[in-house]
Amino acid sequence: MEPIVTITSGAVRGHTEAGVTRFLGVPFAAAPVGPKRFQLPEPAPAWDGVRDATQMGATCAQSPYPAPIHALLGSDGIPGDEYLNANVWTPDTAASGLPVLVWIHGGAFVRGSNARAIYDGTAFARDGVVMVGINYRLGVSGFAEIAGAPSNRGLHDQIFALRWVRENIAAFGGDPDNVTIFGESAGAMSVAALIAAPQTAGLFRRAIMQSGNGAVAADPEDARKVSAALAAELGISPTAEDFGKLGPDELRAAQNAVALAVMTDPDPERWGRSVIQLGGGIMSLFPVTDNDIVEGPPTEVLRAHPNRAVPLIAGTTADEFRFFTVPAGLAAAITTDTLPFVLTRYGIDPAVAQTYSTERPDATPAEIFNAILTDMSFRAGTYDFAEANATTAPTNVYEFAWPTALPGLGACHVLEVPFVFDTIDDAHSLTGPTPPQSLADEIHAAWVSFATDGTTGWAPFTADEKNVRIFDTPESATVTDPRAGELAALREAVTPA
Repeated sequence: MEPIVTITSGAVRGHTEAGVTRFLGVPFAAAPVGPKRFQLPEPAPAWDGVRDATQMGATCAQSPYPAPIHALLGSDGIPGDEYLNANVWTPDTAASGLPVLVWIHGGAFVRGSNARAIYDGTAFARDGVVMVGINYRLGVSGFAEIAGAPSNRGLHDQIFALRWVRENIAAFGGDPDNVTIFGESAGAMSVAALIAAPQTAGLFRRAIMQSGNGAVAADPEDARKVSAALAAELGISPTAEDFGKLGPDELRAAQNAVALAVMTDPDPERWGRSVIQLGGGIMSLFPVTDNDIVEGPPTEVLRAHPNRAVPLIAGTTADEFRFFTVPAGLAAAITTDTLPFVLTRYGIDPAVAQTYSTERPDATPAEIFNAILTDMSFRAGTYDFAEANATTAPTNVYEFAWPTALPGLGACHVLEVPFVFDTIDDAHSLTGPTPPQSLADEIHAAWVSFATDGTTGWAPFTADEKNVRIFDTPESATVTDPRAGELAALREAVTPA
C-alpha cells in the first residue's frame, strides 16, 4: 500500500507495512549547499506531482567514525544535497490528534543522521505515536563560529524543522499541540538549548534528554580559537566567504585534524577552557553563546527564565565515557601514575579521584577516570538542568545501568538508544547477542507514555527529593540520587570555564 499525503511543499508517497506507514527523506528546508551552506535555513522548494518518500534521504557530509567506534555503531553517509530532511512513521495517516515524538540524533555535532536502523520509528508508530526523525547541519557547516555567518546554524535547522512539524504533522495523523522532542548526546544537548531558546515557545510541549548536558554553550572567543585552527589547517581566513569556497571533503579533512588535536592535547589555554570542559576532549564544535537562540548555557538561561521549562525526562547511562576510551585503547594508558596528570589537563583537581576511589573501592584507575569524565561531561550537567527545570515543570531523572556484554564498556554511551526505540535486534554490535527484551519493553513504554500524556511511572526529581529511576535487570527501581557524593566533590574540583 502506498498512501499519499499533501504537505506545504507538495504531495508525498509513503509505504505501509505491518500497520505502520513511513515517509522517508522528506525535505523540510532547501539544500544548504553553495552560498547557503553558511546561511540560515530556507523553505524547501515546492514540487509538482507526487514525490516518492520510500527511501532514506541524504545525510550531511561527514567522515566515518574511527574504526573502533565504527565497529560498534557503523557510520552514516548517504550522498545528496537535500539532507535537511525528515523521516515520519505513523500508525494512520487518516487519524487525528496522535501524540508526536521528534528525534534529534547524536554524533558530537559532527556525525550522525536520521537514517540509522536503531532510530527506526516503527515501534513508536506501532504503539500509537507519530515519530519524526530530523537531520541538521553538522561540523563546520553547522557549528563553526565563523565571521560573516550566523552562529548555531545546526540549531537553526532544528528549529526550522520543528516549525515544519507544526505546520505539517496533522497530515500524518499527528497533533501539532502534543509534540515531544527527544535526543541523545549532541541531540540531548540540542534539546536543552531548544528548551531554553525564546524562539521555540509553542513548538513542543515536552522534552527528553538522553545523555546530554545543560551547560553546553561555548564562549564565542573559545569557539573562534577552534575556527582559527580550522582555517589555519585549510590555509584560509576564518570567514564565511573563504569557508564557503570549499567543498565538504576539504572541510571534513580539516575538521578531523582539529578534532584529533583537541583530543590528544586537551589544553584549555590552547583551545579555551569552555571548549575543553564542555567537550571533554571528544567534541570541538558545538553550540556557542550568540545572544540570539543561545543566550547562554541552557541551565543558566532556564534559571533566569523558569517560564521556559517544560515537562522533562533527563538521564544518562551509568558508564558514559567508557564508550570513548575503551574501544580506542585510551583507557589502557590511564594508570595510578598518569591519572593525576590527565585530570589536571581537563581542569580537574586530581584530589577528587580519592572520593571516587572510596565510593568504588574495586575500580581501576581507568575506571575512576571514566567515572569522573562521565560526571563532568554528562551527569552533572544533566542533573543541574533537571533541577533548574523542576522549579516550574514536572521533571523525571533516570540512569540506564544495564551493562553491555562487550568487555569493559559497561553501561556505556549510546547503549540505551536501541532499548528506547525497541530496536535491540539491530544493535548486537553494541549490546551483545542477548539484550533483554523486557528492559526494552519497559523503557520504550515509559517514553510512549510520556509522549502521550506526560506520565512516566516513577517519582519526580525535585530540589528536595532527587529521585532517580535506575533502568536495569532483573528489575528497575527508583532510588535517591546515588551519585550525590561524587557530584558534590567533582563540582568543587573543577575550575570554572
